[in-house]
Amino acid sequence: MPLITLKNLSLSFGTPPLLDAVNMQITRNERVCLLGRNGAGKSTLLKLINNEIQADDGSISIPPGIKVAKLDQEVPENLDGTINEVVANGLDKAGKLLTRYYHLLHEITLGGDDKLLDQLGECQHELEAAGGWEISSRLEAIISKLQLDGDTDFNALSGGLKRRVLLARALVNQPDLLLLDEPTNHLDIESIIWLEKFLLDWKGSLLFISHDRVFLQKLSTRIIEIDRGQLTDWPGDYPTYISRKQKALEDEDKENALFDKKLAQEEVWIRQGIKARRTRNEGRVRALEALRRERADRRNVSGSANVQIQTADKSGKIVLEAENISYTYPDKPDGEPVIRNFTTTILRGDKVGIIGPNGAGKTTLIRLLLGQLEPQSGRVKIGTKLEVAYFDQHRSVLDENKSVQDNIADGSDMVTINGKDRHVISYLRDFLFDPERARQPVKALSGGERNRLLLARLFSQPSNMLVLDEPTNDLDSDTLDLLEERLTEYKGTILLISHDRAFLDNVVTSTIVFESHGEVNEYIGGYDDWLRQAKSTEPDKKTKSQKHGKRSNQADNSISYVERQELGKLPGKLEKLEKQQKQLLEQMGTADFYKQDQGKITQVQQQLAKLETELETVFVRWEELEEKA
Repeated sequence: MPLITLKNLSLSFGTPPLLDAVNMQITRNERVCLLGRNGAGKSTLLKLINNEIQADDGSISIPPGIKVAKLDQEVPENLDGTINEVVANGLDKAGKLLTRYYHLLHEITLGGDDKLLDQLGECQHELEAAGGWEISSRLEAIISKLQLDGDTDFNALSGGLKRRVLLARALVNQPDLLLLDEPTNHLDIESIIWLEKFLLDWKGSLLFISHDRVFLQKLSTRIIEIDRGQLTDWPGDYPTYISRKQKALEDEDKENALFDKKLAQEEVWIRQGIKARRTRNEGRVRALEALRRERADRRNVSGSANVQIQTADKSGKIVLEAENISYTYPDKPDGEPVIRNFTTTILRGDKVGIIGPNGAGKTTLIRLLLGQLEPQSGRVKIGTKLEVAYFDQHRSVLDENKSVQDNIADGSDMVTINGKDRHVISYLRDFLFDPERARQPVKALSGGERNRLLLARLFSQPSNMLVLDEPTNDLDSDTLDLLEERLTEYKGTILLISHDRAFLDNVVTSTIVFESHGEVNEYIGGYDDWLRQAKSTEPDKKTKSQKHGKRSNQADNSISYVERQELGKLPGKLEKLEKQQKQLLEQMGTADFYKQDQGKITQVQQQLAKLETELETVFVRWEELEEKA
């Protein structure tokens, strides 16, 4: 029996509809990932299922006794009290009694009077009458399982731990179906891995939104995509979805092209002379009208972002040098350094990832390297001709009350991109802002739109060094893939703070890792390379693996940096070869091809054979590197 059934569900906030008579079922023990472009309606669908908003038409069927709980993207601002109180708030009437019980208990531990003790006694009696102690036991068990301290004040927690408390609040009701909206946003890698393991062990069903490719690959048993108002079921894992989706889009393009060709032919027919109109077939006329209606109703694939990075003149060869730098926060009680005796040299063109728990000191390290903070010991030397563009995860450079276009052009109609003037509206279209959206204030934007605006602002500045602090939050998969591609092509230097493991693996050439007690080490390659190197080294013989002139201790059978770069270029090479193959096949398929000189025919045939051999070679090499990676 399905846990939930959506039947002909429709919702529109205008035209076209966000959901157009969609159908879906989720059964027990499924972990379903909901994918789609920013603004496609993913969060809206979760709100519909959770009964936060109502559909225009259709139905949502949930059998009696089936419980649904939801974990939102953002932490609510109005939550106060201890962890026990916040979690108990997620329960029914007995939960309210529990909240009061925990609140009184907390007040008494802070030095309460006899009046509070009397109130606590009354609350205990009410809890007994309502069967609340069994719920209390369940609450304490879930808090313990999520490795939380129930007496800790909620507002004193980090963002990641607050999300964990909200997960406990969702789970305490023992839901059959848990709805998660971007659960990995703003979590560090350690917290993401913890969440992965917890959810894999959890016995309920999941419907979750995530663009973290490693997270969704590990968790999902099925992928559902929302695209142009429709839901499509894609059984299998994420790579299977990518390949099948690409094939489906290609088939759709072919079908649309055939349809448009037929429509064009019928339009020519209907516009023939008077004699033709006198004798025309009325059935054919009605068929043409149906074709016109079908074409008018077609919803084409949304455009992709067109991210282009504006570059400045080259910097000096040595971009940054740090020698034995240390830094301790002035207000840190234990006086332990967040960075201890760290040394690095960053050269022009290096792409350096920075990994560590939230609060470890990643942003502090960047500020030290850029000269915005003075190290308390050691020295930093900044290279020449540096033009730095900075992406701030907190979006502090955006003026909430100004329009999108004014945040880019500051009141002007034009921006200069790579030496050429462009209208700001035209430039913002590259980042998927239509003219109406471009004129709205920033405060009206979603999280994904704000990050796209930050990228638009960042890349409108000439730079030879990019500093990116969590640029991937809220970006959809298409924009994420394009950003990866552009950063890989970027000729300047990159410092990248990210908790997206796949993004790090695909972009960076080396990784700086905050490990423990202020120890910061550097490793060749991305996240997976660091894991391999860290595992292959004895703790008491650990070598700080530097990029320049030092030997990596990664395993001999792992993929090298050069091979990883080669692997990254192969899809583009294949696409180019397949395009050439397609052009030759189309040329050979024309009626006049075989009417020409035999020598030219043979030349084209030989070209095609050579291309097919090269394609086969590239495919084999791709498989070798994929397997090695």
